Amino acid sequence: MKSFRERNPLTLGVAGSVALAAVLTLTLNWNNLPVVGGGTTYEAEFTEAAGLQPDDEVRIAGIKVGAVSSVDLADDHVLVSFQVKDAWIGDRTSAQIKIKTLLGRKFLALNPTGAGVQDPDQPIPRSRTVTPFDVTDAFNGLADTAGAIDTKQLADSFATISDTFKNSPEHVRTALDGLSALSKTVSSRDNKIAELLAGARKLTTTLANSNDDFEKLIGDGNLLLTELNNRRDAIHQLLVGAQQLSQQLNGLVADNKDQLGPALQQLGQVTDLLQRQNDNLAKSLQLAGPYFRVVNNSVGNGRWVDNYLCGLIPENRDPCTPPKGGAK
Repeated sequence: MKSFRERNPLTLGVAGSVALAAVLTLTLNWNNLPVVGGGTTYEAEFTEAAGLQPDDEVRIAGIKVGAVSSVDLADDHVLVSFQVKDAWIGDRTSAQIKIKTLLGRKFLALNPTGAGVQDPDQPIPRSRTVTPFDVTDAFNGLADTAGAIDTKQLADSFATISDTFKNSPEHVRTALDGLSALSKTVSSRDNKIAELLAGARKLTTTLANSNDDFEKLIGDGNLLLTELNNRRDAIHQLLVGAQQLSQQLNGLVADNKDQLGPALQQLGQVTDLLQRQNDNLAKSLQLAGPYFRVVNNSVGNGRWVDNYLCGLIPENRDPCTPPKGGAK
């Protein structure tokens, strides 16, 4: 077999480039592979996006079967691309954007029906897609509609109807009187109802504007809980390791109990001997102190030793001999 040095470098370069291009192509189209990819890609047309975003879930009967790939604007409608894996999609399948969380996250719900299989090249038409009605838009619409009502004119209308049917049978008059009282009540509470609807509009607007903050708060809380869980696992492993170490130390002491006892006893004797020697050294240093002070005084004038011998010759003996009768 030829080595790489003996082969044609041009052929090796071309083969390597082709292999690299193949790997790059497989990497970029990994989700589109039939076996290991993300599944089959379908498209659906909606009148509006309704807050749907890429990577949102695709569910069938509440079970996740894929994810949204992209949400794009196509002329007068929104084109949603999504992938479905291990699920059958019929040619009469309907799609609906539903609310997943209170913070406004959405998911794409599919209802697979039909006699045949949905063609991936043919998008699901708008006649078979449904978008949710946003709560914020509902409150805003209610506030605008209620604000446009002339409550005084409405009350006058009910009063006119009541006067017109005053000669009608009793049950009709009773019903009209009730309508008249209702209109007066609504008219008297007009300002309060307007304030209530205005407050509801402000609340929904504030919640809609704080959607990102709520999502970030929940995400940070999830990170905190994950970190606490990791710390708990680390502490648990530390405690388990300490318990295993104590068990091993207990076994070591139990296995070497006969050897450790005499060794500790001999160690005590050695420490006693060292203590006695330490006491002797301290006493020696205490006794040697005066001697070294005298020697230091004798050589304090340089390299000569000053000394005095009393009574070495007769001429100097008398001054060194104490007089009779003791010192005076």
